[in-house]
Amino acid sequence: MMKKTGIIFFPAFDWAISPTHPEREERLLYTRDQIFEEGILDLPEIEEFPPRLASLHDISRVHFCVPTVSEQVLEAHRIAAGSAMSLGDKIINGEIKNGFALVRPPGHHAMRVVHGNRGFCSINNEAVLVEYLRRTYGVKKIAIVDTDVHHGDGTQDIFYHDPDVLFISFHQDGRTIYPGTGYTYELGGPGAYASTINIPLPPGVTDAGLHYVMDHLILPILKDWQPDFVVNSAGQDNHFSDPLGEMLISAQGYARLTEKLKPDLAVLEGGYAIETALPYVNLAILLALAGKDYTSVVEPGYYPGMYQEKPQVSAEIQRVVEELNEIWANRHKLDRLSLTNGKKFYQRNKPIYYDTQFIEEKQIEKVYVCSHCPGYLIIDSQAYHPDSKRYRILAITIPIQGCKACQEEGWKLYEQCKEDYRFNYVYLQDKSTDTFMMFQREEQREVRSDG
Repeated sequence: MMKKTGIIFFPAFDWAISPTHPEREERLLYTRDQIFEEGILDLPEIEEFPPRLASLHDISRVHFCVPTVSEQVLEAHRIAAGSAMSLGDKIINGEIKNGFALVRPPGHHAMRVVHGNRGFCSINNEAVLVEYLRRTYGVKKIAIVDTDVHHGDGTQDIFYHDPDVLFISFHQDGRTIYPGTGYTYELGGPGAYASTINIPLPPGVTDAGLHYVMDHLILPILKDWQPDFVVNSAGQDNHFSDPLGEMLISAQGYARLTEKLKPDLAVLEGGYAIETALPYVNLAILLALAGKDYTSVVEPGYYPGMYQEKPQVSAEIQRVVEELNEIWANRHKLDRLSLTNGKKFYQRNKPIYYDTQFIEEKQIEKVYVCSHCPGYLIIDSQAYHPDSKRYRILAITIPIQGCKACQEEGWKLYEQCKEDYRFNYVYLQDKSTDTFMMFQREEQREVRSDG
């Protein structure tokens, strides 16, 4: 029996940052009109499914929402994440061959700690999906390929210390665009070195440059790493007409990328040329996923060869690809102790800005350098919220691969920090047992959630 490509639409009619904000419901409505007009949903290779709601625990498996999930996350966010999870279920169970979650709000700028909305994102849809697949089905190795014009800094943050999640992001160079991160030296923590691959590209990259990166870097790395499941964070704002980016990719370029990448699941991220790009790019991607001919999908005003890549742009692309290929080839020559200068903890001090709500977060992240597992993680985070309250929290994560010693140390630290007056909230995420704990100091209240 022929396996189909599954699709879920969720325009989130009742959620918007503002009526005229670039990230608004029309992003999906024009796409849906285009798909209906072309009769795509009548094709036997494509089937539409209803969305579903992610649980609060599904989100707590990934995020430390301050103060709580219910106070940070709206129903629209839970449906967007739940839609990706629903298609993931159907792919793993063999009901469909692959899927496209055409949903909003997007998520790839949402980090492990959530004090508010940043980069139009509150929770990370792909990260919620990944942790759900690992916990529910035992999927071992998952690759996330982020094709948004903006660096997927939230996804990177969540999986920076996880050796079983390969995060690859190509994006416009952070020196020229939000969020100002995603450089080649950001390679993952000591226990997950080179599990993060950032490909910063100069403005002006065309389809030719994009596919040079695909053919000479991304596809060889994926072939070498052999993931069990591939997720595409499908941002369409590399398109030449997008108002927020400076890249020159066409709908055909995106479709050929999808055909080569063969993701198990694509999840919509950015893309803000609502009429001139999104309907055509999304349609071309959907046809590529379904194995159908997409060559007739051409956006208004485009013709082959209309953009020629500047020689200096092509040269920079080749330089970045060579640099990252060398890093990948030599990744096993470095041991985790050399990456931390022999210290027991690897530490990062991170100032994080929430551009939507003007929140400034100060964060200290430490990961224990364990010889048996990726090590438990400690985050000391503080920020002023829009309600004028200052929150300081201590969050602990025990990885899904956590050894017995790291489990014991993580729980011990949680109990100790409950007595520390400096923290308004203390959280524990034990991914090895699928347990989430939250302690609220003011009310001396503790909440436990189990998967």
